[in-house]
Amino acid sequence: MKTLELFKYMVEQKSETPDDGGLLDFIESYLDDFKAVRVDVEGVKNLFIYKKFSEGEHLCFAGHVDVVPVGNGWNTNPYEAVEKDGYIYGRGTQDMKSGVAAFVQALKETKDFKGTLSALLTSDEEGEGTYGTIEVLKYLKENSMLPDAAVVAEPTCEVEFGDAIKVGRRGSINGYITIKGKQGHAAYPEKSINPIDLIAPRLSNMAGMDLDNGDEFFAPSKFVITDIRAGMQVTNVTPNELKLMFNVRNTTLTSQKEVREFVAKNLEGVDYELKLTQGSYPFKTDTDTKLVRNIDGAVEKVTGIKPKHSTAGGTSDARHMAPMGIDVVEFGVINDTIHAVNERTTAKEVESLYEVFKNLIDTWE
Repeated sequence: MKTLELFKYMVEQKSETPDDGGLLDFIESYLDDFKAVRVDVEGVKNLFIYKKFSEGEHLCFAGHVDVVPVGNGWNTNPYEAVEKDGYIYGRGTQDMKSGVAAFVQALKETKDFKGTLSALLTSDEEGEGTYGTIEVLKYLKENSMLPDAAVVAEPTCEVEFGDAIKVGRRGSINGYITIKGKQGHAAYPEKSINPIDLIAPRLSNMAGMDLDNGDEFFAPSKFVITDIRAGMQVTNVTPNELKLMFNVRNTTLTSQKEVREFVAKNLEGVDYELKLTQGSYPFKTDTDTKLVRNIDGAVEKVTGIKPKHSTAGGTSDARHMAPMGIDVVEFGVINDTIHAVNERTTAKEVESLYEVFKNLIDTWE
């Protein structure tokens, strides 16, 4: 089986999160000379598969086989790898069965390596992610098997294949504000405390404001209001409270402490409650590490392009690796139709991604 054949087979297996569509069993069988460890938790299937060729560093490739629901409006069968107009269509073609197929095939064809090669795969990345990669990493840590470096094969390229790798990601802070008022009749506003009146003049100093200036790798952390609601959908009653939700994709320069201070400054004198949750924490891999240097070189050799180092976008399972001391980057095909109807990639990108990963393995010393 070659890379494209493997890729198409994966696309055609229905693996809507957290279902793996049988792919983890297939990959375990396909890499039959690797040792397999299953870390299945709460119905989520996870696979760690590795081979120690010699003494040396441990390089891991990581990814997920689950995909988001297909949605409506496809021009092709989303669970059939349809070649059309120079593209291969199907759910997961970009996110991220292309990446998984590329590194699985690269591992399959590797005959020698200075160290240990492995793959970490989950079926719980597109969902809650509670019992996926993080559970495998816990197992590896407990058994002194954590990799030194890892490549997560998420789609990272922007305009052309090879133009960007992720060397970090922003974190995600979710905020929930409740502003307390006093319900009353709209005809007697002086007898009530309208929380809408309290928040309205303050919004211009909160919505869309930068909490830091960013740096060469990160755009500024921005206070993004995502929901405001109050009242009982009537015109003659002022509400008793107002609820506001926000999100901050935070850099390493902003933490929950700075978010709390920002809210306190702008809501001074207002009776409110604030709850913060942290979906993920920001991280950045040193660009002078062996991993970044080597994948830069592999991308440039295959594509002729020197990739930029990016931290843009949402979150990925790389967020679980960095806190454990693993050097981690992300690299994959062009990211322009992920989670969308008619998701697609090209055969050339999939084959080139395999070549990048094979070059990274072959030149690792």
